[in-house]
Amino acid sequence: MTGWAVQAGKRDGQAPEKAGANSGSGSGILLALIAFSGFPVGDAIIKSMAGDWPAPAVAALRFSMGALALAAILFWREGRAGFEISRPGLHAARGLSLAVVTLSFFSAIYVMPLADAVAISFVSPILTALISGWFLKEKMRSSTWSATIVAFGGVLIMLRPNVAAFGWVAVLPLIAAGAMSSMLILNRMVSSQRSIFAAQFYIAFWAAIFLTIAATAGHFLLPSMYVPGAPDWDVVLRCAIVVITATSCHFLLYMATMRTTAAAVAPIVYVQLIVASAISVFIFGDPIDPLALVGGSLILLSGLFLWRSERKAATVLEA
Repeated sequence: MTGWAVQAGKRDGQAPEKAGANSGSGSGILLALIAFSGFPVGDAIIKSMAGDWPAPAVAALRFSMGALALAAILFWREGRAGFEISRPGLHAARGLSLAVVTLSFFSAIYVMPLADAVAISFVSPILTALISGWFLKEKMRSSTWSATIVAFGGVLIMLRPNVAAFGWVAVLPLIAAGAMSSMLILNRMVSSQRSIFAAQFYIAFWAAIFLTIAATAGHFLLPSMYVPGAPDWDVVLRCAIVVITATSCHFLLYMATMRTTAAAVAPIVYVQLIVASAISVFIFGDPIDPLALVGGSLILLSGLFLWRSERKAATVLEA
């Protein structure tokens, strides 16, 4: 799915930048642009596997491969000590949240236009701000409530034609957005425990376990999730490509936050909607729905409004 975790940044009002900082900031924004443009490519590859293998099995295979790759990187960089963590229950909860995100989003893009699924999932930053106020006891500003109302208005507009066309499966991206928000809250709670490589490994590890359980249960209980046998080589290859592209995009995004502020990087996330729309129309031949465009625009504008208000308040933005 989408890469959302912009977790580091400097506050506004910082000291004047040294000479050459502007070029560093520009390169950081360019890296973020490349990263966010690459995430929908992985989504498109997943969508291309519709009919080849059921979504839960594809998701389980993708994260199993990712967990193995991350385990190798973690061992190479930190040795056995890198796998020692505290509060393992929180990491398991993170993995469960990611499993729900992945299963919901993969299932959604199997049956509905990629652009619509991505647009609806962009309500996640709004939900994160909303849940933070309740769960972390953070103060809820009027701007957060305003952005939430506008964003959910956009979601309702987008869901109306999609529910009519695809049934209640169109609600899956909204479920994915809610689970993503829960994952971001849990990420905050473990952010200071281990290195970024350990955090990424354990969330992929637990997600792979939960997705394997879901794929196995679906195989025996739901005809639509029946796994006909071992995947063809091209399914494995496409999952491997998704692992590589997603990891590369996350690495570029991490490098971007090292060169510029998170506040500068955060709004670039919406380039995903542009790329996803282009792929949806020109690759998969999905029609452009004017009503869905209106709803997507409201979600986008609410996200930008929330980012702007958060930046003015000099807070670190997680989007």
